[in-house]
Amino acid sequence: MYIINGRILTMADREIETGIIRALDGKIVQVGSREEIPVTPDKGETVLDVSGALVLPGLIEAHCHMGITEEKKGVEGDDSNETVNPITPYLRAIDAVHSMDAAFGDAVRAGITAAMIGPGSSNVVGGQFAVLKTKGRRVDDLILKAPAAMKAAFGENPKRNFSGQEKSPVTRMAIAGMLRQELSEARQYLKKKETASRNGEDWEEDFTKEPWIPVLKREIPLKAHVHRVDDIFTAIRIAKEFQLKLTLDHCSEGHLIAEELAAAGFPAIVGPDLASRSKIEVQNMAFKTAGVLNKAGVMVAITTDHPVSLIQFLPLCAGMAVKSGLPLEEGYKAITIYPAVICGVESRIGSIEVGKDADFAIFDGNPMEVFTQTLYTVIDGEVAYDSSDFFARGGLPEKKDRLQ
Repeated sequence: MYIINGRILTMADREIETGIIRALDGKIVQVGSREEIPVTPDKGETVLDVSGALVLPGLIEAHCHMGITEEKKGVEGDDSNETVNPITPYLRAIDAVHSMDAAFGDAVRAGITAAMIGPGSSNVVGGQFAVLKTKGRRVDDLILKAPAAMKAAFGENPKRNFSGQEKSPVTRMAIAGMLRQELSEARQYLKKKETASRNGEDWEEDFTKEPWIPVLKREIPLKAHVHRVDDIFTAIRIAKEFQLKLTLDHCSEGHLIAEELAAAGFPAIVGPDLASRSKIEVQNMAFKTAGVLNKAGVMVAITTDHPVSLIQFLPLCAGMAVKSGLPLEEGYKAITIYPAVICGVESRIGSIEVGKDADFAIFDGNPMEVFTQTLYTVIDGEVAYDSSDFFARGGLPEKKDRLQ
């Protein structure tokens, strides 16, 4: 596949005004200007002329529950929280994601080619997130990285869920204490397993502790649901005690402690700000948070937290953050390369570079503006969405056919 004549924002410190991308076998093999790359397609190779369009890496949602909390299906389609046990690290998102959920189609039409998907925040430890591509029927074929993070939740949600069950946690102290106990037990388990391996001894694996090993080895982060300042600092405190990688998800009051967060060195996944202030702990949420944190030096990704706000509004949420102070270039990065880095998949996606997956979002303007349309979404070198086909099926005027 060739994509020609578009304005390419590579997200790798290069902008190409009239550029060429060539993809083979689902990977990018050439990126450059018309002068640098001759268009010499092999027989049957697609050439997509996107003259006047903006070409970005496929957009990335860094935190959502798409396909686990399905739209319009109530309890039958909600598999996001196992609310009878506060500690469930062994649960895997890939066992609950329904890739036929309508949200996947909405994501593709918005130019979103990958999403970090996982359990909700009712438990102290909810389970394992995974990064998935957004087009396909079988979840196993969509996996970019699994597990990609371990979900932990601080604050109101675990308190609210378990306070009526006459079991812990019912306080923030208990949430932190239970997480520390679980991490301490997992650390001891890992030490004993490593000792047994060195000594050539038999070892019986504990299914409930094995999921912590990539977290303790810093291969994946602890993904902390935190809104309020005190919960943010508690998550950081625990991550430092156990020397863990950490992402601060939601981070609704992050703008109040931006300098402290920059010094701590952990990234933030900010949002969903396109939602109501439905809880006490989100009373200070605002679109300005992303810009304030970015200015302080924190790496920031934007999230919709779908279905809290709908996944197709991801670029518009980035636009609202730009309107509230996030620099435009950083707005693009907050939905492309930064979430790729935060989610640990930057070697595959997030920028347009040779060797990376051929995932692209092609727009007729800035996707952070409300009237902009997605022209094409390309995943693994194949056109996953073509607006001319979509509009024709809807009975609307067809767009110029750019597929040669």
